[in-house]
Amino acid sequence: MMGGMSEGRRIRGLDAEQRKALRRRQLLDSALELFAEQGYAATSIEQLCQHAFVGTKGFYETFDSREACYLALLAEITERTEALMNARLAEGADEPALVDAFADALVGDPRIAQVAFGHGMAVSPALEHARRENRRWAASFVIRVWQSSGLATAPAAHLRVAATGLVGGMFDLIADWLVTAEPTDTGPLRSALTGFYAVVRAGVVTAAPARS
Repeated sequence: MMGGMSEGRRIRGLDAEQRKALRRRQLLDSALELFAEQGYAATSIEQLCQHAFVGTKGFYETFDSREACYLALLAEITERTEALMNARLAEGADEPALVDAFADALVGDPRIAQVAFGHGMAVSPALEHARRENRRWAASFVIRVWQSSGLATAPAAHLRVAATGLVGGMFDLIADWLVTAEPTDTGPLRSALTGFYAVVRAGVVTAAPARS
């Protein structure tokens, strides 16, 4: 049997798995662009396919639905954010630098902020579950930072409540910034995030029992 036949059909030098990965990449890139620009609700599968130069059949071979496409995009954003934050923490970044890295990950590209927190956001039980999981991870990350900074003396329950409230508040600050400010100007938002973080952290320090 000829080598080409035994290796499977190749198109444009790509095998089936490579074509599938490319199609997925094109669809996710188009989802980021269109969901951010015109909103999730206003974007159809047909529009995604046209923008990505992918046929409708190709879409359904990649994702079961528009919601599944959004979930995959949100998961990708989450994975990148978590990887960045973990890397900065491992590098020994201080807390203000970590807050800045958080801002870089979520508002450095305004499209990401729109998809995660703005009009590009989708709403469903599955998506709400994914967002809650993201908040729980972020709260756990904050607790790790506080513990590494010597705040481990505070009760665990107190740390969890404070970290969860902090993360929710920071996410709300981003959502508010999207509708009240120029998305290209992240300076005021970064200042607000840093200030809010400092206020909550100060409360945790005050509540922590003194070391004997």
